[in-house]
Order: sequence, then C-alpha cells, then structure tokens
Amino acid sequence: MYRIQRTIIPALAIASLALGMGSCQKKFDPNSYKPAETFGGFSASNEIGASSLIAHFSFEGALIDSVSKTSATGTGTSYGTGVKGQALQIGLNNYATFIPTDAIKQLQSMTIAYWVNTPINNSGIQEPVCFVNSTQFWSNLDMYFDGQQDASSVFKMHLYNTAQQDAWLTNWTLSNPWGIWMHIALTYDAPTNKFIFYVNGQQVGTATQAGFGNLGFVNFPAILFGTIQFQTTPSMTSGATSQTWASFLLGAMDEVRIYNKALSGSDVKALFQLENLGK
Repeated sequence: MYRIQRTIIPALAIASLALGMGSCQKKFDPNSYKPAETFGGFSASNEIGASSLIAHFSFEGALIDSVSKTSATGTGTSYGTGVKGQALQIGLNNYATFIPTDAIKQLQSMTIAYWVNTPINNSGIQEPVCFVNSTQFWSNLDMYFDGQQDASSVFKMHLYNTAQQDAWLTNWTLSNPWGIWMHIALTYDAPTNKFIFYVNGQQVGTATQAGFGNLGFVNFPAILFGTIQFQTTPSMTSGATSQTWASFLLGAMDEVRIYNKALSGSDVKALFQLENLGK
C-alpha cells in the first residue's frame, strides 16, 4: 500500500501542475502578427495630406470644422447614418452655412472631397457644396448634379481665378448615382492649370485651363452645404434670386475635406478606401 501511494501522488501533482499551466497560457492569435492594413501607405484617413488639410467636417452630430474648431449653422438640417458614423441630412429648403476661414479664402491650389448620398431631384439642380460669391450670379465654386435622369446625371463644376475669369467643367456624367454613397473629389493644381475629377477613388476626367493660374475667391462670406447661393432665404448674392431650375440636395453628406494642395491620385484613392472602411 505504501508503494502505491508513492507512485500515485507525484503523478497527481504533475497532472495538476500541467493543468494550471495550460489555463494560464494565452491562445495563439495569428492576427497579432499581421502588419497594420494600409492603403497607399496610410492606415487612417486623417493621415492623408494632414499638413495641408484646412477644413474637415465629419458631421458627428455637429457642424464643427475640426481644423478651425468653428461651427456651421444649420437651417432645417439633421443627422442620419453616414459612411463614418453620422452624416449631415439635408432635404428640401434645408442647408448649412459656414463662415470660411482665411485659409479657405486664400486657396490657390486645392482638393475638395466629400461623400454624398441622394435621390434624384426632378425639381432642379442639387448642389452639395457652394462657395458663395455675394455679388455674382455664379458662386466662387459650384459643384452640382444637373441633367438628372433615372440612371445618370451630369456633374458640373465652376470656379474663378484671381483675374475673375471662370472655368467650367461640364463634360462628366455619373452612372446610376442615386441612393448610394458616392465619394466625390476635385483637385486643382495651379502651377499646371490642371483639374482632375474623381469618383469613388477613380479618375473620371481631367481638364487643363491654360493660363488659369491661382484660384481667386472674392466676396466670399459663406460656404453652403446643400444648395446654391441664390436658393437660400434670403438669397446670399445680389446677383440673383431664387431660380425655378435650382433646388436642394435631398439626401445626405459626410466627411467634407478641403486641402490647400492638389492631392495625388493615389492619395484620393486611399482617402476613399479608408473612409469607406470607417477609418
């Protein structure tokens, strides 16, 4: 009996020790060895062109520009589900107004990028972003859906330079743009006089305006989100009152970013990819 106890007790002790060691050991996680997922060398959208970002509206339940720490003012706007968190919900007769910073007023080259999700508006053009010119019919910068049809729309853009000459970009058609989140980006590089238009990270078209030079935004009291300058109440320009062919963005906007340089095509693509993943 004595010999049996001497052989059993050590065996029990060893088994107990092995069980304790097993319970303390962490399960191997192969994902912990994976490098961080990157797009264009970036792992978060805020890393892209960080030193050139001069305005960013994420619309997380507020109209605050995270760069200047100042807020836009909403007229009938609300918040809904966005690409990243919440989005600015606009709609008929609704818009938001932001007083531009000096950095925005002094843009020479630029990138403007944002997400938009809207149904067709048979009442008139839908303008997500407008840089008001308080003395002219057309704004310092216009970007709008025109020629809206069930499965397509022309997307038109208009800007002024320092000589107050304007450039019109009107040749690009969007296919099936309604009721989906779509990433829009326009870059302008003043040294090369070149505009590039991107949709969902892909280059849609380019335009070179010989001798256009630096952008020139004057009489610039506000940026509008959701309509063009003469559709507000009252009109924000002495150059026009409400037009029957113009209306409001009926849907939502998210992640509006303004840079003081033309981002590269790879940067625009990475911005689309990362924001699309909520990063």
